Amino acid sequence: MTLVQNFPFFCIILSMFSAIISFPMNHRWAMRVHLVMVTVVLALSLCVLNYTASTGESYTFMMGHFPAPWGNEIRIGVLEALMAVFFSLIMLLSVLGGLAHIGRELKNSRKNLFFILLDLLMSSLLALIYTNDLFTAYVFIEINTISACGLIMIKKEGRTYVSALRYMVMSLVGSSLFLIALTLLYTITGQLLMSPAKEALAELVAAGEYEVPMLVIIALVTVGLGIKSGLYPFHTWIPDAYGYTTPSASAILSSLVSKGYLFLLIKIFYRVLDFEFVVSSQVVNLLFMLGILGMIMGSWLAIKTQNIRRMAAFSSVAQIGYIYMGIGLGTTAGVVAALFHIISHGAMKSLLFISISGLSEVSDDKSDFESLKGAGFRNKLAGVAYTVGAMSMIGMPLLTGFISKYMFASAATTALQGKMVIAWIALAISTILNTVYFMGSVLTIYHSVPAEQRKPHGMMPSRVESVGTVGLIALNVGLGIAATPVIQAIQTGLAIFG
Repeated sequence: MTLVQNFPFFCIILSMFSAIISFPMNHRWAMRVHLVMVTVVLALSLCVLNYTASTGESYTFMMGHFPAPWGNEIRIGVLEALMAVFFSLIMLLSVLGGLAHIGRELKNSRKNLFFILLDLLMSSLLALIYTNDLFTAYVFIEINTISACGLIMIKKEGRTYVSALRYMVMSLVGSSLFLIALTLLYTITGQLLMSPAKEALAELVAAGEYEVPMLVIIALVTVGLGIKSGLYPFHTWIPDAYGYTTPSASAILSSLVSKGYLFLLIKIFYRVLDFEFVVSSQVVNLLFMLGILGMIMGSWLAIKTQNIRRMAAFSSVAQIGYIYMGIGLGTTAGVVAALFHIISHGAMKSLLFISISGLSEVSDDKSDFESLKGAGFRNKLAGVAYTVGAMSMIGMPLLTGFISKYMFASAATTALQGKMVIAWIALAISTILNTVYFMGSVLTIYHSVPAEQRKPHGMMPSRVESVGTVGLIALNVGLGIAATPVIQAIQTGLAIFG
């Protein structure tokens, strides 16, 4: 085994170790440890991506080199490495983009904890990407939940407690359903490693045994992870969770946390349950319908709100609907489009939340549309960043959102005729609704105001924040004009994913 094949394991351990050693440190050192850790993880993940792309194959890494059932293992391929690169890059840019806000919005006694939670969140996301063991996935789902809940309530204000409690209740319901599904799966297969479980299930399907329990397993896994990722109508925790925490936390929660669960769901569909069997079970039809509803209702709720942060949060409901709609098409092209949108939406939403914080900060820390009039003049970089993010969400050419919507429209042609028409209509309606609220908000921040109101009413962004914001702008543009390598990596990775 070459050195680079050990890097995914190193990344997970490094993230967890960073959280441990940060406990006795002050917040400045905890911040430095976190930034160094994420940078190293990004570099190592790029090496793994290069290695897997060159070999075109996936490989497994056994913890301590002990085989199952005594040991645990992770599995690494092009798709896993690509997601690890994306997750670590978004984490790094989101923290940089909101670094000054962390200093101003949190008390010194809580800043150390903030970075510890980010370290734990990074470790859980990497574990969900790489693990080939179902129970390990459950363990890191819980670590992810606790870390995210801590980030939501880190400010310790009245509304954040309610938001964290709502998130925790919904997440525990989702986790419980997932755990019940694992219990049933282990009962009928005796396996927790994904590949052996798939082989055992294939034998049961061929023999015509345990048909009802297998359908129950598919339903429980789908609903459990659907709740945790914010699938409509299980989205009620999203607006408060994303709307009242710190800018960096909002960017990370909206762009990464739910995507970890979505990636795990796709992995289980392919590597455990067999995607063809999932399609034949008709569960994808339910995902398709709920995805369509989420696309429309999320946008409608975004139009109705008068707060830009909550508007961005409701738009996440719509964008998660896009991903489930792609999976629900029941085709490889639909899953490729969904995987690309996991990356695309992460880039767009992190940019939006970081730029919204910059606009609010120069508007007396207010985020209602009336107070934000002319904010684009008061903070020019945040105004440009928000405009790029909004135009990308609408689907303007040369931006990543356009590529996503084109891929979904193209993928719909590979589905059944009825689904194709419904998907096209939903894409058209959702795009129109996106245009209504995002263009409206862009016009608001560039609303003509008197000269004295063009001066900042608060703090201007620091150099570090500007670096993070510019990096997110570049990522949105880069994915829009050079998406082909990313799409090819997804296709290559998905071909060997099962």
